Amino acid sequence: MTLLITVFAAVIATVKWYNREDDNMRLGILCFLYWGASIMWLVDALFEYAELRAAYFTPAPADMLNDAFLGFSVVALGLVIWLVRLLITDPKGSVKRALKKK
Repeated sequence: MTLLITVFAAVIATVKWYNREDDNMRLGILCFLYWGASIMWLVDALFEYAELRAAYFTPAPADMLNDAFLGFSVVALGLVIWLVRLLITDPKGSVKRALKKK
């Protein structure tokens, strides 16, 4: 479930990055975060499959729920990292203008 969620997030971020008008939002960083997480979960799935074999395809509902929460947490953490980096670099100067007004 974690692999599936992060791959969906990576594909969505990549499509948004590919169809961008300008590079102000730095979506490439978000793509790298999600594709890195997807590769990590893929390696984890391969090793878990090597250990469990056929039992890998019949997880308990509680395990699936835990994996879903973990997947959504990884996606949320990736968004937080991207937003913090976006606020620090401030490519459009919005934060700087807002702070100057005060």
